[in-house]
Amino acid sequence: MPSLERLRPATLIDSVWRIALRLGFQLARAWWHVRRPHHEGALVAIYVGQALLLVKSSYRAEWNFPGGSVHPGESPDAAARREMEEEIGLSPGALLPAGSTCGIWDGRRDRVHFFELHLDCMPELRLDNREIVAARLASPEELHGIALTKAVTAYLGRDVGR
Repeated sequence: MPSLERLRPATLIDSVWRIALRLGFQLARAWWHVRRPHHEGALVAIYVGQALLLVKSSYRAEWNFPGGSVHPGESPDAAARREMEEEIGLSPGALLPAGSTCGIWDGRRDRVHFFELHLDCMPELRLDNREIVAARLASPEELHGIALTKAVTAYLGRDVGR
């Protein structure tokens, strides 16, 4: 399936942000390996027909779902909605809860809540070109050949081939 990468070339400030995010993530991962903190996150599996929308961050090699950390006092549903708006400019209607999983990823003890959004057609996305630098649709068959985060792999372990 085609990549939906952002057409706007990176500006100097975008490049500086990308470098800062990449370095910051590497430092955070080193710290997490030492401290093993608890973390709670929320990810949204966006289905466009049978295909899944994947996003590429500037600081990871793997593709992921839109989402991120649940802030203190915030519900996982609210975090998923906030992160979708921040990362891809999408304000969804109803998110369907799709379970959660726990694991040690990137050196921290993680609990990830999954949500699903089912769409009939591809929405217009607004990538910030700093944290999120690309998006793509992947068919169920293509998912096996794509480098994915461990959380996405855990989600797909129960849902691939829907």
